[in-house]
Amino acid sequence: MCHPIVSLSNALNKKRSRTGLNKDDQRHRRGVILAEQLKPRLMLFSGNSNISLGQEISSYLGVELGRVKLSKFSNGEIYVRFLESVRGADIFVIQTMCEPVNAHLMELLVMIDALKRASAERISAVVPHYGYARQDKKTTAREPITAKLVADLLTVAGADRMLSMDLHAGQIQGFFDVPVDHLTSLPVLVGYFREKNLKDLVIVSPDVGRVKLAKKFADKLGADLAILHKTRPEHNVAEMGQIVGEVQGRNALLVDDMIDTAGTVTEGAHTLIGSGASAVYVAATHPVLSDPAMERINESPIKEVVVTNTIPVSDEKWPKLKVLSIAEIFAQTILNVYQDESVSAIFEEDNFI
Repeated sequence: MCHPIVSLSNALNKKRSRTGLNKDDQRHRRGVILAEQLKPRLMLFSGNSNISLGQEISSYLGVELGRVKLSKFSNGEIYVRFLESVRGADIFVIQTMCEPVNAHLMELLVMIDALKRASAERISAVVPHYGYARQDKKTTAREPITAKLVADLLTVAGADRMLSMDLHAGQIQGFFDVPVDHLTSLPVLVGYFREKNLKDLVIVSPDVGRVKLAKKFADKLGADLAILHKTRPEHNVAEMGQIVGEVQGRNALLVDDMIDTAGTVTEGAHTLIGSGASAVYVAATHPVLSDPAMERINESPIKEVVVTNTIPVSDEKWPKLKVLSIAEIFAQTILNVYQDESVSAIFEEDNFI
């Protein structure tokens, strides 16, 4: 049987007289065709954490989700078996880190290990919400840096690349020894509030750590900026102090990367209303929404909370909650990575934090 590269070369030689191309043009065309012929196939797989997002990304790309068996042994250990060949493929595994976080993280690690042992060409972990991100540094004696540990686990398991959105801390990118593509939900969230066209809008950062994010919102929406002074006496407890900036009689948009127990945004909303704001809206990428988050939001003066589907959550039974999809952003990023094109160009460099 003739080797496919030889056959392709012969076919190109036969076409030479018809194309009228010179030798350099013919060599370039041959190189392009060979590169396309030899490029690994693109394959998508989803873990159990956010199957609906995986299906959305699959639909945008026009690539079906691959077949994989995910189950547990009677003692709770995770079992993974891919039901089709992945040899030589460029694989993207979609798995967000949401409740139960540890189980979903372990499932992702086992999937990556199975892909590596099945001779996948490249394995990219697509992690919309990166778990343990708040443990990015030691804040007191004898604490771990778990965000770094998770990065090590993913890399040792066999991940060649990591894609994530709106990391809690930018330095997490440096915890990896493989490329990290940092995405942002900014285009989706800004687009939503641009359409709402709120008058006298002021963008509010819940603390000094989110000022850069809030400034990007303010610049995109042509709004002013204000900052809340926040302290944390203990985990998941937020205390608000004074406001830097003018909020009197204005629509305030409080922006953050995630909402966990909603202590920050609800305390912030009370502070803003108490300082004369006419209404408070909230925008955040990751809806962790641990108890008692929704109870706090419903009882707060917040008018609307806008989040994305990096974590699966339904807005049907929560009147104040609006969920926007970031599937198209991930689909475009996956396509650019697969085609060796720029990722930062998608976001006009707004993805740098």
